[in-house]
Formats: sequence, structure tokens, C-alpha cells
Amino acid sequence: MATSIFSNLFSFLLPAFLICFLLLHSSNNSYAFPSTLGTMDFKRSHILHISSLLPLIVCNSSTKVKSKRSSLEVVHKHGPCFQSNQDRANAPSHAEILSEDQSRVDSIHSRLSMNSIEETDAVTLPTKRGISVGTGNYLVTVSFGTPPKKYALIFDTGSHFTWTQCEPCAVFCHRQVEPIFNPSKSKSYANISCRARTCNQISAEGMQQGCASSTCLYGISYGDSSSSLGFLAKEKLTISRSDVFPSYLFGCGQDNKFLRGNRVAGLIGLGRGNFSFVSQTANKYNKFFSHCLPSDDSSTGYLSFGSTKLPKGIKFTPMPKSFKGTPFYGLDIIGINVGGHRIPIKRSVFKTAGAIIDSGTVITRLPPAAYAQLKSTFQKYMTNYTKAPPVSILDTCYDFSRSDVIVIPTVDMVFNGGVKVDVDFTGILYMRNESQGCLAFAKNENADDVAIFGNFQQKTYEVVYDDVKGRVGFAAGGCR
Repeated sequence: MATSIFSNLFSFLLPAFLICFLLLHSSNNSYAFPSTLGTMDFKRSHILHISSLLPLIVCNSSTKVKSKRSSLEVVHKHGPCFQSNQDRANAPSHAEILSEDQSRVDSIHSRLSMNSIEETDAVTLPTKRGISVGTGNYLVTVSFGTPPKKYALIFDTGSHFTWTQCEPCAVFCHRQVEPIFNPSKSKSYANISCRARTCNQISAEGMQQGCASSTCLYGISYGDSSSSLGFLAKEKLTISRSDVFPSYLFGCGQDNKFLRGNRVAGLIGLGRGNFSFVSQTANKYNKFFSHCLPSDDSSTGYLSFGSTKLPKGIKFTPMPKSFKGTPFYGLDIIGINVGGHRIPIKRSVFKTAGAIIDSGTVITRLPPAAYAQLKSTFQKYMTNYTKAPPVSILDTCYDFSRSDVIVIPTVDMVFNGGVKVDVDFTGILYMRNESQGCLAFAKNENADDVAIFGNFQQKTYEVVYDDVKGRVGFAAGGCR
């Protein structure tokens, strides 16, 4: 009883103490707070040092991946935890990152609006279909071959094919961190014959199919001009000592193009489809995997496979069946909360085109009407801050250069089944620098464009994909 009384008293006094303390020190420490601070619900707000939203230069590696079976460490491509970060001078600017992100969104919308996949002549390899790789923010390291060699690959829940650059790079290979995979030095590598049934499945999976000296060729191109063309092959894929797949189908790329700043070996597809990692490992993992994306570029997360142990506090939302025939995992958004209050958006606004979750899209995209309400409500909480110019697709920006500490409202995404994702504070503002921090949501061009729950808002959550049961789960504090 005493503990309960103390807890209640503490909860009552804490907001008042914070207000007095912060206001007392605001003049000396350049703190800036909204005029509504006295009535703001501190349980539904974030009080932040600006420095907590800015990138660090030292890697802060998590130990959680080491405690989880069948797991890979996830790192940010442009962060200090990736060994290529010494090449950060060539990293794209914020405007370029957001432009690449828009290219991916455009290609997703285009793909989902296609009524059918057309077949084209093999001599036109590679085909110009498929979604954009976009920024390809997050990487994992897997091993190919016998003996196994490690390679950093973009992991992508919106793609359904795995490929890596291969010697002899008959046409072109971009620079990558590791030595390029050499199939002639692997005892387990084997090309797929043109006569094989597997070869004939390539076109059905939305890729280009061809032949060269009886060897099956694949061609895949993305909406941002990234592409890979090469041999369809089987090889030993190693995730860990106990997770080895001796006949994994993948693309051995001989002509490969990535956007500037991508010094990775290739891509591992975690979407739906016969060639995806999820489908090829279904006998072991039962189409069940999860990931936690770190809170910032200088931290690490993980990608885990199999359902050995569900995280505490996980809540599942059912996947709508409307995306079954695509590589994407669907979501059913029913609302958005700001500062703990539901903003007025009709349910039909989200139902018009539906929504997906995507690890490769950075910024969450909302229907125009939903974004307008989110923007308007968010602005009401931010009246004490000077507005700043937009950054590419982000049009609700503020200048925090005169503030060491800021207060922003919480933002929750609410999904079918009452599942509420309280977006981590690092996923609410996209910081270009101290003088330009923007609401990290953007609007779709049209009301009938699918909404996308992007990776920026997924940070710190363990996101669980259970394709057999048709559900997606969210558990807070996943990376800790």
C-alpha cells in the first residue's frame, strides 16, 4: 500500500517539478518550450536534448543480437558501425536520400497499380520493373560458398530475390567493401540449367529470364536505375553455425548497378515470393522472422529468424489479404494519435488504398487527407518554435538552433486489433541539422496510393512477421 501511495504521489508531483525546473533554467540554457507547457500531458510528450537527435561518430553495438538464436546484426549503411563508413564523404545528402526514398515509393505505387506483369523478350535484359532499391539503409552480413565468405547485403522486406556481385564481373561490378564473390573458388556453387523448372519460374516472379550456353540468366531492375544481371545459381548460404542452407537459389551478378554510396555486395529479399529468403527457408523458420532497427545510425539492431521465443508485450495486427499476390506485407491503419489524442481522420481515408510495412522506405507515407490532419495537429504543439524551410518531401520543419532542449508531442500509429505503436522520439523528427528538423511523415500524391509504414517510424520496435498466420507484431524496446 505504501508503495502504491508513493507511486501515485510521485506521478502527481513529477510534471509540476519538471515545469518549474525547466522554466527556471530556460534563460541560461537556451531551452525553448511551448506556451501550452503548463497544460501539456508530460506522459504524452517527449522532452529532448537536440543532441539526442543528431548522428554520432562512434559505433554503439548492441549485445542483444548475440543472445538471440538465428540472428544477424543490422547496421546502418552510412553509420560508423559499417566498416565502409570511412567513405562517408561520398554518402548522399539529406535531399538525395529523400529523393531516392521518393523513387522507391513511386515504384511501389506503380507496381501495385499494375494489373498484370508483361513478359518481354530475353534480349532486353534486364527488365525495367520491380521496386526501387531506394536508400537501402540497413545491412546484414551473411556468408556464401565453401569455404564461407562474408558479404554485406541490403535487407529488404519489399524485395523477393537475393543477389550478390560475382567474379569475373563480365560487364560491370561497383566497388564493395569485401572482395567480390568468386564462384570458381567455392566447392558448393552450381549454375542452374536453362532446362530446369526453376529457370522457368523467373518470369513468373516478375524478373527477366534468359539463357547463355545452356545456363539460366536472370535480370532484375529497380525503379531507381539500380539493376543486376547474371547467372541463376545454387550456393551454400550460412547465417550461423546452426543455420546453413546448402542449395540456396540466388543471383550471381555479372552486370550490377547501385546508386552512389552503396558499397555493399548485393541484396537479400525478405518479401513474399518463391525466390525470397522467407520462402526458401520456410521448412526451418516457417515464414517467421523479426527485426529491430536501431534508434540512430551509430547503433546496431538485429534480424532474427524463427519463432523460438516471442518478445514480451508483443501485440499482433492481422495482415489484410489484399496484398497476398505481391511481395509486400500489408497493414490496416485505423488511426493516428498526437499527444495522446486521436486526430479526426475518417476510417475510409485509410481503407481506400490500404497500407503496407516496408523496411526499404524511410519516411512513412500517408493519404493526403490523413497527412493534412497530422500536420495541422502537430503544428499546434509546435507554436513556440520558428518554422524552417522544407527539406525535399518534408514540409513541416522547424529551426531549433536557439534551443538545447525541446518538447514535442508523442505520435502513435494505431492498427487493426487495437495495436498501438508509440513512435520512438527518434522517428518523429527528421533532423537535417539543428536549424532544420522536420516532421518525419509525408503525404502521398493521390488518395488511392497505398500508405507505407516506413523504417524511420519502426525504429527500436521488434517487428515480427508471421506470414503463415497472416499477422504482423510490434514489441516496444526491441533493440535493448
